[in-house]
Amino acid sequence: MHTYERINVHQFEDRRRMGAAAAAAVAGRVHALLQSRSHISMIFAAAPSQLEFLEAFRADPSIPWHRIHAFHMDEYIGLPANAPQGFGNFLRERLFGLVPFRTVHYLDGQTKDTQAECERYAGLLNGGTDIVCMGVGENTHIAFNDPHVADFNDPKLVKVVDLDDACRQQQVNDGCFASIGEVPTHALTLTVPALFRGTWIYCMVPGAAKAEAVRHTLRSPVSPQHPSTILRNHPRAVLFIDKDSAALL
Repeated sequence: MHTYERINVHQFEDRRRMGAAAAAAVAGRVHALLQSRSHISMIFAAAPSQLEFLEAFRADPSIPWHRIHAFHMDEYIGLPANAPQGFGNFLRERLFGLVPFRTVHYLDGQTKDTQAECERYAGLLNGGTDIVCMGVGENTHIAFNDPHVADFNDPKLVKVVDLDDACRQQQVNDGCFASIGEVPTHALTLTVPALFRGTWIYCMVPGAAKAEAVRHTLRSPVSPQHPSTILRNHPRAVLFIDKDSAALL
């Protein structure tokens, strides 16, 4: 383990080992928190970079799912309700629909009133978040807070954003869409403060495509130009990377 300012960094030989270690760490935190709490709240990211973590986490037979409230951190606006690229659908297929959470709260990307949806979801989050499980985008976005819309002092917990071209191209690079023209241009997202106020943040960032983002996260000045740099200011943030994503450190 290495520490960059306040963030603890764990590096592994490959993404499967990384995912397993991250899942074990998150599971340990779940058990620790539930020793003094009847239930906790968790936020999850939906992305191919999270697959190994999600697989290992849902396979842990010790986790008391019925004591966990689950949220996700972003959603495209305007995709069909059953679109596999929808982040709620992604997590339903890989976690939310496979284990018996106490509650699961989905962002509604089909809503006609996006402002009302932002306010509704923000109200659900107002009770606080114990654990955030997240990734970092190729452009260092966290959730859908791309550099041009990231606000470290955002007064909102949930907002509508337009997605920059680098973010949209990543969705093509990840194999989620065939071309950038198919990627929605707008989304609902939890803001940087909404993520940052999680008591614990576990960030899983594997793969060679994320090497530059990891370098910026740990080495660039803390600013919205590289949104993930804010993690270095969090008192309980842990970054999990593999050999490929660590290549530029």
